[in-house]
Amino acid sequence: MTKKKRWIVIFLAPGLLLFVFVFLISIVQLGITSFTDWTIGTSPTFAGLKNYIYLFTEDEDFRKVIVNTIIWIVLQSTIHVCIGTTLALILRRKKWYTNLMRGVFMIPNIISSAALGMLFLCIMNPQFGMVNNIIRAVTGTDFSQNWFLGADTAFLTVTLTWLPYAGLVTILVMAEMASVPEDIYEAAKVDGATDLQIDIKIVLPLMRNIIGTATILAATSMLQKLDIIMMTTNGGPAGKTMNMPMYLYQTALTDNNYGLANAQGVILIVMGLVVVGIIRKIYKMDKE
Repeated sequence: MTKKKRWIVIFLAPGLLLFVFVFLISIVQLGITSFTDWTIGTSPTFAGLKNYIYLFTEDEDFRKVIVNTIIWIVLQSTIHVCIGTTLALILRRKKWYTNLMRGVFMIPNIISSAALGMLFLCIMNPQFGMVNNIIRAVTGTDFSQNWFLGADTAFLTVTLTWLPYAGLVTILVMAEMASVPEDIYEAAKVDGATDLQIDIKIVLPLMRNIIGTATILAATSMLQKLDIIMMTTNGGPAGKTMNMPMYLYQTALTDNNYGLANAQGVILIVMGLVVVGIIRKIYKMDKE
C-alpha cells in the first residue's frame, strides 16, 4: 500500500467504523426483527412475511399514511424547492433589502420545531388565534375554525407549518451561485440578455446539481417529520395528518408492537432510497 493510499484509509476509517457500528448493524437488526412477532415483554419469534402482509393488505390506516407521506414528499420536492430557489435568484442581485430578507426568511428555520409547533397552535387557535381574529374583523362575523383539528383543514394547515420556509434551499443555491464567475453574467449582459434570461438560460442550468441536492434534502426530510405533527395534531383527526414516522412511533411506543414497527421502518428506509434514486435520475446528477 502506498503512502497516499494509507492516509486515505486512515482518514476514512473513523467514518466507516462509525457507520458500521451505529447504522449498518442497526439496519441489519431492523431488517431481521421485521420478520418477527415481537411485543413488549416477549421475545422475538419468527413470523415470516406476516407483518408486511398485514400492512399492505389488512391495515387501511397504513395505506392512508403512505398516501399522506407521498403527497408531502411531492409538495416538498416541488413547491418548497421552487420557493427557496426563486428567493435565491432574487437575492443574488444584492439589492438594499438582501440582508434583511435573508434574516427574515431564515428565522423559521432556526427556531426549534417544538417552538414552531406551539407558535402555530397559538396563531391558529379557534378562540384567540390571529388568523380567526383577522377573518372575524374582515367579515364582521363570529367566525371560529379549528384549523388543526378540522377534517377539511388539518392536512393543509399542518403542511403550511413547514412548506413555505425554504431557508436551507435558499442558502445552498446562493452558495453555489457565489462560486460562478461574474464574467459569465457580464458576458451575457454584453450580449443583450435580460436578468430573466440570465436566470433561466445560465443560472438554473449551472445550479442543477445543487438544486437536485436541495430537493433530496427537502424530500427526505418528510421521511423524518415527526415533532411538528406530534405537537399540533398527533396525526389526527382520523389519521388525516398521519405520516410514516408518526405511525411508526405510535406502533412502537404506544402499541408496543416492535415487530410491526420494524417492518414499517424497513419500508421507510426503502422509500427513502427510492426517493433519492428518482430525484437523482430527474436531475441527472451523475452527469457533468
